[in-house]
Amino acid sequence: MSLIGIIASQNYPRSISFTADFLVLAGGGGANTSAEQSGGGGAGGLRSSVTATGGGGTLETSLTLGTGTSYSITVGGGGSIGTQGGNSIFDTITSTGGGFGGARNPAVGGNGGSAGGGGDFSGQPGTRTASPVQGYGGGAGNGDYGGGGGGAGGAGGASSGSASGTAGAQLANSITGSSVNYGGGGIGGDASSGAASPANSGKGGDAGPHPTSQTGGSGVVILRYPDTRTISFGAGVTGTESGASGGYKRATITAATAGTVSFT
Repeated sequence: MSLIGIIASQNYPRSISFTADFLVLAGGGGANTSAEQSGGGGAGGLRSSVTATGGGGTLETSLTLGTGTSYSITVGGGGSIGTQGGNSIFDTITSTGGGFGGARNPAVGGNGGSAGGGGDFSGQPGTRTASPVQGYGGGAGNGDYGGGGGGAGGAGGASSGSASGTAGAQLANSITGSSVNYGGGGIGGDASSGAASPANSGKGGDAGPHPTSQTGGSGVVILRYPDTRTISFGAGVTGTESGASGGYKRATITAATAGTVSFT
């Protein structure tokens, strides 16, 4: 190599390509607030190149990334009462926030990665995101109760004249190295307030008596990449990087709004 070439290579290091797997989970939708009459929130959309993608969708292809490049990242927040969850984004992958639960007499649930449950008296659920599939549909409302919100691993249940709609199932994913459940739907209208939605779970909010219905859980972005690489978190990005294990490192990003990450 010439002296000019040596200087150029030192000043402008060549980007190294590598393969990265991902789990991109959006924020869950909020329930609604009309006592037993409202629907549960849908789970945030779940897209992954490891184990399983939400809604029974096709497992996605790993990403090819490069060192020295900034990649966009957003972690969607959980939806407030009657509001869709926020989208989560990593580079070219966008997962859609969960649909909100329908209100009462009757009311359609919100659209989202997983759909929100319908309100009482024949309230219909929202529509799940279809391209690509990221979660399941919600349950219809019947009689005096609301339907359950769809989950990443199963559809929300329809209510009856005497029982609330059940929550859509969570989905197990092993990108962290162990099996962890993500993205459960919210319970349809219930006499109790239901369980609070944990942070970074993508869970839809459980419906309960006003004003105790639950908001959705925030999402999370998890990346798995060769242990020869190290991630850097940009301003406003909250994340941790694991130690090397089985040839990989893993980054878990729990909060970010239009932030960036890069690798060396």
